[in-house]
Amino acid sequence: MDALSGIDYFVQAAETRSFSEAGRNLGVSSSAVGKSVARLEARLGVRLLHRSTRSITLTAEGRLFLERCRRILCEVEAAELELSEIHKEPKGKLHVSLPLVGSLVMPVLTSFMHQYPLIELDVDFSDRMVDVVEEGFDAVIRTGEPTDSRLMSRSLGTYRLLLVASPDYISKYGKPETPAELSDHACLQHKFPSTGKYESWPLVRTNTESESMIHAAMVCNTSEALLDVAISGLGIACLPDFMVRETINRGELTTLLDDYIEHQGAFRMLWPTSKYMAPKLRLFIDFMAEELFKY
Repeated sequence: MDALSGIDYFVQAAETRSFSEAGRNLGVSSSAVGKSVARLEARLGVRLLHRSTRSITLTAEGRLFLERCRRILCEVEAAELELSEIHKEPKGKLHVSLPLVGSLVMPVLTSFMHQYPLIELDVDFSDRMVDVVEEGFDAVIRTGEPTDSRLMSRSLGTYRLLLVASPDYISKYGKPETPAELSDHACLQHKFPSTGKYESWPLVRTNTESESMIHAAMVCNTSEALLDVAISGLGIACLPDFMVRETINRGELTTLLDDYIEHQGAFRMLWPTSKYMAPKLRLFIDFMAEELFKY
């Protein structure tokens, strides 16, 4: 158990980058954390952390060891939970990262919280490509296919991108009949926060047409703001179907250039590979997979 204690202290220090904060999380002094990590380094014969007066950082060996330690602690936690809480209501903290699509995920999250009040969600809303293992996330939801061999994945559902505008906008400026005619319209474009690049509109074009023909009347790094601007009649936006479905049904928006759009995206749940999965994480993954696209 002393070895596991040392590993736990090291993981807390590595994730918080602070002996003091790690001590607060563990209920011990910062010096106790520092001494435990030092003993662990002595036993392993390598330096795991670089110390300075202001912060601590991982060495190359520390980064490798941290990944293994997280898996060890995850398996220990899962084993304990499976033995001691098999007949109890799931509880504990889940650190998850979700994309900036609150209209899709928030109804499911609130339903999950009502149903499982003892599970504490620590949620990071971001479109950036987080390092699930290195940053200590229990699970993340992202689009596209997984490329990290350290992660498991499960499909949550598919969606399509649509071009939409309000009836007021169309009555004032007309309805584009081909992608080339978008150059005469006010287009509302989404910019990825992590890269600063514009999200491509999934339009079938001829060899002479290009996306540079689109005039950006507004650029924004959150799709939900573009939705509000489109409803206000200020331009054409490219948005996922789950985000605009209700506004289309209410007549606040209408789709454009449907015959020219080729797109199907997928949401996936990703989580670190482990022999055992904590019951709270298994419950969260199953719940999201079953409920996400019901709303």
